Amino acid sequence: MRSRWLCGKRGIWLCAVWVVTVFCFSGALRAQTTIRVGAFPNITHAQPMIGKANGWFEKAMGPNVKIQWTSFNAGPSAIEALFAGAIDMTYVGPNPAITGYVRSQGEALRVVAGTASGGASLIVRSDSGIHKPEDFHGKKIASPQLGNTQDVALRAWLKAHGMKSQDKGGDVQVVPLANPDQLTLFLKKELDAAWAPEPWATRLIHEGNGRLFLDERDLWPQRQFVTTHLIVSTKFLREHADLVKNWIRAHVELTDWINTHQPEAKKLLNQQIQKETSKALAPAILDEAFGRLQVTYDPVRNSLLTSARSAYDAGFLGRQMPDLSNMYDLSLLNQVLAEKGKKAIQ
Repeated sequence: MRSRWLCGKRGIWLCAVWVVTVFCFSGALRAQTTIRVGAFPNITHAQPMIGKANGWFEKAMGPNVKIQWTSFNAGPSAIEALFAGAIDMTYVGPNPAITGYVRSQGEALRVVAGTASGGASLIVRSDSGIHKPEDFHGKKIASPQLGNTQDVALRAWLKAHGMKSQDKGGDVQVVPLANPDQLTLFLKKELDAAWAPEPWATRLIHEGNGRLFLDERDLWPQRQFVTTHLIVSTKFLREHADLVKNWIRAHVELTDWINTHQPEAKKLLNQQIQKETSKALAPAILDEAFGRLQVTYDPVRNSLLTSARSAYDAGFLGRQMPDLSNMYDLSLLNQVLAEKGKKAIQ
């Protein structure tokens, strides 16, 4: 009788342990979240590229967060993926972000941090006959994609110098071409110039018989303008503010690490670029290209507003200049900066 009672007691105890174990395990499974993040394989996306290479974000976010990365060639494609619910956040240029914000009537996305300033240039083929702005009349110029950040910058620059693209009644042929195709056409002498992000601008110089005509930094106050920033879908931001804050914290810490460990950072960046594009950058190209940009968490808000005006003038934002006053949500970034004793971003 006593033996049966002990067995029964032991059975109840084992049952209780099993129930608690299953409950804890299932709770852990429920707690796991996937963050789907977009980025481009170029040096103006240094934080996500280096973060992929050394697992920085995985370590920072912890074991209950799975990170799913998606690579894009240009901004509009990343915005479409955000709209489709295929990604939750992405590193992207300002003009695609503006377009996405406007198309969704301010509902789809928020800018939560900066990523890079600078890192785009107007490169001309050395034997194109281009020596001054007036020489661009009748020429063929490429940008990475219609409506992307460099495309808008190119059209604004042409307008500032009294020129228009052919689709606007002018004589300058502006063609959207993926960055690798720009290099190919430079070598074939079928393209006169390109407004390109790094490292492609430097590659056009070193590998495509190109010449630096204009460093875009020279057009901006303090030579600072947003090239890349981090945007998050408003739905994900609303539902997972804690995860977004943790990501931003890791992003700020990685930005600081890159700026204080540049040799190691550039090595990791090059490794990831090679992994995604099958070709590493020559050290001289990497060094020169990296020297034309600043890795930062400041989104350089004022430059985006100027870019928005240029995008509107180019016909990309509809019939009325949009209100972008709610496009930024820097509250989580500033919370992180306050924790670290850093100055808030306005």
